[in-house]
Amino acid sequence: MHFIPAVTPPPETNREAWWFLFHGDRLLVETCGDAVAVPHGLLPGVRSLRPIRTQYLGTLDGVPCYGGELAEPVEPDGTTFRGLRSLLGTLPDSLFSLAGRAYQIVDWERTHLYCGKCGGPTQPLDGERARTCPGCGMHFFPRVAPAVIVAVVRDRKILLAQARRFPSAFYSVLAGFVEPGETFEECVRREVREEVGIDVTNLRYFGSQPWPFPHQLMVGFTAEHAGGDLAIEEKEIIRAGWFDVDEIGRLEVPPHGTIARRLIEWFLDRKE
Repeated sequence: MHFIPAVTPPPETNREAWWFLFHGDRLLVETCGDAVAVPHGLLPGVRSLRPIRTQYLGTLDGVPCYGGELAEPVEPDGTTFRGLRSLLGTLPDSLFSLAGRAYQIVDWERTHLYCGKCGGPTQPLDGERARTCPGCGMHFFPRVAPAVIVAVVRDRKILLAQARRFPSAFYSVLAGFVEPGETFEECVRREVREEVGIDVTNLRYFGSQPWPFPHQLMVGFTAEHAGGDLAIEEKEIIRAGWFDVDEIGRLEVPPHGTIARRLIEWFLDRKE
């Protein structure tokens, strides 16, 4: 499935479209047994729902896609609201990615209806994914918070940690937000040193992944242990250690579809 982003919606109002409708941070999905699907219906709404705001996202295989915010958590027959995390690996990757994009745009617009400088109401900026304040001229674009995530290896083992922020007791590679004025590489070295007390070297770019919780961009790296013994930051980390291939098989790790899982699988494939 091929997505083409756009800002200006098509002039026709009688075309079917994909609808990514949210109440808070939960997405409305159609259900049939254990299967879920993104609603697909005619403009300007689906199943008589009327979003209080909508945002045109672009087209998926030529079909228009919209994000929208619902005032009430109304669930028409055959639908329910689900958190995005629970849909990872359940929705097709293309639709999960679009749901994440839609949520970030819906959340950004909801929190930028008023100007952060003068307090006046904002309005959409023609031809741009932006809002502008007529009073003071400020422009507001969707926010993206860059974060790094890194697989550190030593000999034939990978560094995995159980963080206090994790919703369950799984192990993952280290991650953290980029600070102002910091490069990605500087952030990797700082985060690893702060969280587990070691130095790293031979950083290599691995890949990236938008992460809509709520508006992150995860930038992945691999690295090698350069020195130091593990000394965890107990406010952030519950436990951490070096794990070989056999030991990883006995751990709970991040789900498929995440860059954290891809980094762990990179290590497993490398050792095999």
